Amino acid sequence: MFSFTTERKALSASGALAAFVLCISFVSLGECQTTPPPPTPCSTYKKCDTCVPHAKCLWCFATNNCTEYPVTWLLPPASVCQLSQARWGVCWLNFEALIIALGVLGGTLLISIIACCCCCCFCNTCRSRPDRDEERFSRKREENRQRAEERKVDRKARHDEIRRKYGLVGDSDHPYSKFENE
Repeated sequence: MFSFTTERKALSASGALAAFVLCISFVSLGECQTTPPPPTPCSTYKKCDTCVPHAKCLWCFATNNCTEYPVTWLLPPASVCQLSQARWGVCWLNFEALIIALGVLGGTLLISIIACCCCCCFCNTCRSRPDRDEERFSRKREENRQRAEERKVDRKARHDEIRRKYGLVGDSDHPYSKFENE
């Protein structure tokens, strides 16, 4: 019973210490936080070079003013600015050319990925099954090897027969075998 109360006191002390550290950290975080200054409106920028570095701003050369990019539309509508006169990101590239360039780049990338996938799939299917020519050559090679073995056996049988006929075989029960000098 004594150990239970000791453990309980230790747990309550560590819990109190943890609560104290947590409260101090929240208080210190609250003091350090500051609110950011309000963003500068795009209409204050009077030149293209100062307008386009901000992602939320769009420069229109037709009206020579900086306006907020209409985020509800993917492309700015003609009522805001014509695509050929709109600049976003850089002053030297109009929005129309930017869209065309990104479309071509995206299409090329997509076609390249599809071509690579098709090529990889085609190569894997070719490697997975043996080539017909390779099968045919291996079959012919095996047939040639078997015929060569058969010819070798036939040759050996003919040579043995000729040796027996002329008494060149070393078996002693043959009547015409050679006498050996002792």
